[in-house]
Amino acid sequence: MIKILNGIHETVDYDLFSSIKLYHNRQAEDYPLHWHTAMEIIMPVKDNYTIVIDETTHTIGPDDIFIIPPGTLHHLIAPSSSCEGERLIMLFDYGLICKVNGIDSLIHSLHPYALISREEYPMLNGELRSYLNEISREYDNKMPFTEALIYSSMIRFFVTIGRANFNASEKFPGITSGKQHEYIEKFMDVCNYITDHCTENINVDDLAGLAGFSKFHFSRLFKQFSGVSCYEYLMQKRIAHAETLLMQPNISITEVAMRSGFGSLSTFNRIFKTAKHCTPSEYKSLNRPKN
Repeated sequence: MIKILNGIHETVDYDLFSSIKLYHNRQAEDYPLHWHTAMEIIMPVKDNYTIVIDETTHTIGPDDIFIIPPGTLHHLIAPSSSCEGERLIMLFDYGLICKVNGIDSLIHSLHPYALISREEYPMLNGELRSYLNEISREYDNKMPFTEALIYSSMIRFFVTIGRANFNASEKFPGITSGKQHEYIEKFMDVCNYITDHCTENINVDDLAGLAGFSKFHFSRLFKQFSGVSCYEYLMQKRIAHAETLLMQPNISITEVAMRSGFGSLSTFNRIFKTAKHCTPSEYKSLNRPKN
């Protein structure tokens, strides 16, 4: 359920002192086009459910798992016969796990969504469902250290996806299996470096040197690994950093731009609006603490 929606930006209504929201949605209610900074996982329990992303409609059935990364515009449609429908919906702050080596680049690779259907990936889907069911039980029990245990399960959930992803496909066509793993480790390190240093003056030459490739070879391999260019990846990380600063009431838009690695306010405004469908000023206003 959406409780706080400003324009197309949803502010997730977490419980007090928590960064996880999980519920069994049984409402025959559609949710309009929106986005949020939380990671969202949807798994129908009864009846189908429809998700629209980039004007493409995805109808998923019971036990299918649909992952929506932070910042993705999406529209949710309940079936008309939803009096019997039910789906598990989980939203959480992925920032608490993205510092684990490899997780951030893995989550980035899921953009704009990931679908693990029961029919197409039965073994992977079954393992992931076991984690989600474990998380659901733990969330409902509200025992001591519940949130810590849930996040540990979420790490295992995404590690399972990552290993399946890297084992099922060649990220780097024409490269031997041994080299595949070596390249994956190198580019995971590069992605971690970009995340940690995104506010600095990073250039492709430095990153290529870090990975041990020529600039041309590095650029091609990076896009094969992440699905986007090195520049696009860097901009996404700077925007994510800017979002955290915009939440702070005493920092000006200009200061946010400079502290996030942007050379000018105009560049920051343009790139932010393209990514978030609102200006930095609008985003700051939408997330201003309520008195």
